[in-house]
Amino acid sequence: MTFNSLPFLIFLPIVVITYYLLAPRWRWIMLLAASYLFYMWWNPAYIILILFSTLINFYSSHAIERHSSKQQKKKYLYLCLITNLGILFIFKYYGLFTQAFMGIADIFGVKARLPFLNLLLPVGISFYTFQTLSYTLNVYFGKQKAEKHLGYFALFVTFFPQLVAGPIERYDRLAPQLKTPHSPSYENFSNGFRLIIFGLFIKMVIADNLAPYVEEIYSQPAAYNTFHLMAGLGFYSFQIYADFYGYSTIAIGSALLIGVNLMDNFKTPYLSASIREFWRRWHISLSTWFRDYVYIPLGGNRVKWSRWAVNIFIVYTLSGLWHGANWTFLIWGSIFGLMFIIERFFYERFGIISTEKWGIRRIFGVLITFVIVTLAWIFFRSSSLSNALSMFEALLNNTALADPWRPDPFIMFWLGLFIILDLLLFNNRFDQWCSKKPLWLRWTIYTLLIFGITAFSGIDNQPFIYFQF
Repeated sequence: MTFNSLPFLIFLPIVVITYYLLAPRWRWIMLLAASYLFYMWWNPAYIILILFSTLINFYSSHAIERHSSKQQKKKYLYLCLITNLGILFIFKYYGLFTQAFMGIADIFGVKARLPFLNLLLPVGISFYTFQTLSYTLNVYFGKQKAEKHLGYFALFVTFFPQLVAGPIERYDRLAPQLKTPHSPSYENFSNGFRLIIFGLFIKMVIADNLAPYVEEIYSQPAAYNTFHLMAGLGFYSFQIYADFYGYSTIAIGSALLIGVNLMDNFKTPYLSASIREFWRRWHISLSTWFRDYVYIPLGGNRVKWSRWAVNIFIVYTLSGLWHGANWTFLIWGSIFGLMFIIERFFYERFGIISTEKWGIRRIFGVLITFVIVTLAWIFFRSSSLSNALSMFEALLNNTALADPWRPDPFIMFWLGLFIILDLLLFNNRFDQWCSKKPLWLRWTIYTLLIFGITAFSGIDNQPFIYFQF
């Protein structure tokens, strides 16, 4: 059941109406049941893993809180970490590990063969694993009291709007909202529907219509010259942004209909003037997770420069690996780590760019950052290292004269509208920006968005890209 499907458009109003009709003491049960149904829609077997993860984190956190001995606390923390990350490893990273292990063994002349596990990756496993681990780690560090009610904790783990692709929420932010009995509010309804419509528009009209052009250039880069390849790479930058931003926007809007405010996951990232700023604006819930639970424990910026550089490289490499069990993701993350280090050493030291007020230096920084991010996406989008290298080779050497694809002018119009809106939304959320505009302008925008969805949605109901992670 995806956000851009008919079942969800039926499911969501039923959940919202039922929520407000029920007595407050029963609402959490209904939301939990709805969340389990939503998750089981893909594959009922997935529910076993999420239930196991819920129980492990719930009882581990209680054991951590109950014991005063630091050694005992660590024992239960390690049990929780090994169990959660072990499950994630088996389902997501075992194949990459066996490939690397057997490759290294062959180099040394050892014929090592490990069993092949043909396991289907459970949807959202990386997201809910990190969300539950943040809770248990906070209990261990004394930042969070262990939740006494298993049902409330289970709802925190499985709350359907953000279950399969984030935002990765923190317990102290989300759980109190889920426990609070909310009343219907015109503001929440209007803002929620605005966000849902905007999210559907950028997913179905922008991302899904750019997808065929992107697929075309990645399937045969040698058939196109450098100019058309660069245009296609730019299309992918906007495709993945519109796809993931669209999901997050629909998730925030859906939760808002029942009075729950999820964290913003994007803040106009392509207007960033540096790699550092980009990661403050792109997939914010993941970047803050790595900051709080990996970067700061490693020493953060309180260490000498060389150690700081190592910390940064580790964080971004792990961030890349989080996205998928492929060398391409590892390299993608490493590129950002290296660029972050280089940027701090050169750009900020010599004042080449500015991340503050708008001016020539900031505009220059935005352009440079967009180019770096767009080139890095090649590794993210490619299915293998050889495919990524083929794309770079075509970019540098290709002079193909084949008749290029010609994007539909209507698609270019909608993409242009999206870019203009993104510029106008700098540091603002769509619903908050809209609420401050005159009535005639708001309804003009709504009409354009709804018309775009009904008339120019992609032919196929494309899954969200981040569902694979």
